Amino acid sequence: MTTATHLRTIALRWTDLQTALATTGTATWPPAGRMSDYLRDLDDADAELAEAARWQAAYNRKYLDRDPTQVGATRPPLRIEILDTMRTVEARLTETGDQVAAAVQRSPMTFAPRGWPAADRARRDALARADTVDPRRWRYGGRHTAPHTALWLLARVQGRPGPFRPLPEREGQLIADVAREACARVENALDIADRTAVLATPCPRMINVVFPCGGRIEMYGGAGAEPVAHCTECGHIWTGQDAAAVA
Repeated sequence: MTTATHLRTIALRWTDLQTALATTGTATWPPAGRMSDYLRDLDDADAELAEAARWQAAYNRKYLDRDPTQVGATRPPLRIEILDTMRTVEARLTETGDQVAAAVQRSPMTFAPRGWPAADRARRDALARADTVDPRRWRYGGRHTAPHTALWLLARVQGRPGPFRPLPEREGQLIADVAREACARVENALDIADRTAVLATPCPRMINVVFPCGGRIEMYGGAGAEPVAHCTECGHIWTGQDAAAVA
């Protein structure tokens, strides 16, 4: 992905972060489901112990889990991990905007001296006022949203017209580094980034009638693609819902 793509992604995905902020679901990786149940069942070699565990879980759900109406800590109204991501990204982008503006934004045009002819002074003063309030200018110390800052930085990368000098190489690299990191934070928070994980559970496939493979399972997925799990020892591949369920 290019710097421009990173900055556009931040701007376009910000609404998704705001929506996710108030949702109660939490994204997990690797995803859990049917395959994880199968792997856990392999560990429950003793059927009686497995049954006892199920009864214990039912008891915990009924008697030990906290009721939301009870006094004490409850689920926060906002998803803290999303809020932290939004604050971090916004602060980092704003800091970058300040640094880039200091390097490329020229000072506003000065007003006409008093000795100028009236008509010339009026024209110069009108231009100076317009230059001062030019909406393309970066406002130091202002409240900048992440989408606004991302698009402002994108305009500097693309060399869009305005009260700016060409972007120096050092500031261009700064924007590239910050945009890449911020985009990764946004995508990870929304669970839409490419992911790779090594599972703690060993490969359950039986290599003979007695022993399971026990190899390391690596999982790949995210960014809209179905997860794929692969055993590095025996080479077995899980795809589709079976892979999505490996945990």
